Amino acid sequence: MIKDVITLQRDVSAYDAVKLMNENRIGCLVVLQYGQVVGIITERDMLERVLEKCKNPKETKVTEMMTKRVIVGKPDMQLAEAAKLMFEKKVKKLPIVEGNRLVGLVTLTDLARVASLDKKTMELIETRERFLEACMHAWDNTLRKQDQSAVAR
Repeated sequence: MIKDVITLQRDVSAYDAVKLMNENRIGCLVVLQYGQVVGIITERDMLERVLEKCKNPKETKVTEMMTKRVIVGKPDMQLAEAAKLMFEKKVKKLPIVEGNRLVGLVTLTDLARVASLDKKTMELIETRERFLEACMHAWDNTLRKQDQSAVAR
């Protein structure tokens, strides 16, 4: 479980969320309000709810694109329980909550690292992660170029 989870507030722009994800080289952000989990943003959310719909990421707020019905786990769950929950609910990121407080995050990659998977499976997971990171980086660069051309006008 990752204990130092990168979080943000719901009024942040999609652009700032992408920057935060890129700076930390992560695939999701947990959205908090008053210290409680109210959403999660993944790379997939960015691609489907902002990029695919051609929304302006500087004007789109996190609350508009985050997944609001967050599946969470408990800190005392067994690894097999967490894995089963993630596969049943089809989630790749599982915030771990104690009471109402976020205490960690388990990802599909974490499960893969712990499980004794063969080398080919690990390579496929890492290739997917690199591909998604490249997409997010390209999107960020495109937005910067658009900003620069707007300033030049």
